[in-house]
Amino acid sequence: MFNTIKAGGSGRAAALVLAHFKGQPLDAASRKRDPDGSVADAVKRGEATGDLGRVVEAFPSGRAAHDRVLVVGLGAKDAFDADALRGAAAAVARRLAVTRDPSAEIDVQGPIAGARLDPQRAGSAFGEGLGLVAWNADILKGAAGGNNNGRPKPTLAVRATHAPFNRGLKRGLALAESANLTRTLSQTPPNVATPMWMADQARRLARKTGMTCTVISGKRLKDERLTGISTVGAASENEPCLIRLEYKPKGGRAGGKPVVLIGKTMCYDSGGLSLKINNSMAGMKRDKDGGCAVLGAMHAVATTVRPRRRVVALLAAAENSISDEAYRPDDVLTFRNGVTVEVTNTDAEGRLVLADALCWACERENPECIIDLATLTGGVVVALGSTFAGLWCDDDDLRARIEAASAASGERVWRLPHHPEYRDMMKSTVADILNSNPNRKAHPIQGAAFLSYFVEKGVPWAHIDIAGVHVADADKGPFVAGPTGWGARLLAEFLDGR
Repeated sequence: MFNTIKAGGSGRAAALVLAHFKGQPLDAASRKRDPDGSVADAVKRGEATGDLGRVVEAFPSGRAAHDRVLVVGLGAKDAFDADALRGAAAAVARRLAVTRDPSAEIDVQGPIAGARLDPQRAGSAFGEGLGLVAWNADILKGAAGGNNNGRPKPTLAVRATHAPFNRGLKRGLALAESANLTRTLSQTPPNVATPMWMADQARRLARKTGMTCTVISGKRLKDERLTGISTVGAASENEPCLIRLEYKPKGGRAGGKPVVLIGKTMCYDSGGLSLKINNSMAGMKRDKDGGCAVLGAMHAVATTVRPRRRVVALLAAAENSISDEAYRPDDVLTFRNGVTVEVTNTDAEGRLVLADALCWACERENPECIIDLATLTGGVVVALGSTFAGLWCDDDDLRARIEAASAASGERVWRLPHHPEYRDMMKSTVADILNSNPNRKAHPIQGAAFLSYFVEKGVPWAHIDIAGVHVADADKGPFVAGPTGWGARLLAEFLDGR
């Protein structure tokens, strides 16, 4: 939609953006930006309902400060929040992509002040909405795909009149850039995005930002007893790996316990010998989206958030393929923490690679806490649809911090239960536990129950199943149909200020 949307610019802005609530006229501050009354006239038109995202235009007369004024609806005032601002910003961006104005001044401080929303937080939300719309969904289009009717994608510079809002605007655009990195990684097809390609992306990010990156593969995977990754990835010619990325703050608590972020990074999932049926393999390039989100979050950590403590990312990367090297139902695997697993379904592979990363985090990283993101189960989609990600976390403090980050980012989570009976569902008569219970009861909880066997007692841990939220089915708000980058902004908000 855009080549870039960036914060800044000086001089005369081509467009001015104002806002109003549903059923309400322009506020006093906005009226001061309307010397000839053209904006007031526009807001009186029938289409100016004030519904969230409804945009009307005015064209000031004479030698006006701007060529065009966009007035965007904020919806009902009593339902207004930061997420509404993301939607309003997205509507503005979509309109500016059509008008191709090169610059815009954002002045929505009047209605925001009336709604008692923190101006810097509001600016961040507005910047996220603009930046998420700017993601280039056409990265795979070739010679036959069209190129915007021969016209290059527009570039837009935005700034705000109110200093705190403007600071937030810059931050929001930066967070959107990190989420858009996640989306680009997700969109990259499996013939390109192999486990080692993902490792190369982590190395490039480390070089660019000053982080450190280590990739464990080949013989070292087995030497480190990373059984799940090496077993699941054995059938593919693209070798599996564990990718470790570390951020160390300058002048911060470089020696303290790190926050550890873990991402399921299944670059393709055929189901293995428990082969997926019908057309359910389509879209399995996105089974890596937990890892993509963690990489996007690390981009935000190193470039925008810069917490005053260490952050370690672990990406468990593999392809679940079919060959004479493939693991089988009835196999029994022994993990580095001594837990034995009877394989009942090779399509429940994500929890096997995550088990390695959880063991590593507990044994090698001395973590303050662990958060894992994974497209783990279809069951969470049945339970929560595409509105919430499933959250399992029994540590009250960690859960509260994740829920606060969820509220700040607009990436919603819903807590689902842990209970010893769910762990009992995973017991095996042959080994310690099964990787999948054929009984479909509590299906999304089974995945979390399995993972709990690989987290040391006393380590705060949260599992987030993003299977329902990592892809948008249609254009809506700041997203087009395709990857949403879910999790990058949530984790960035979680780490902000820590």
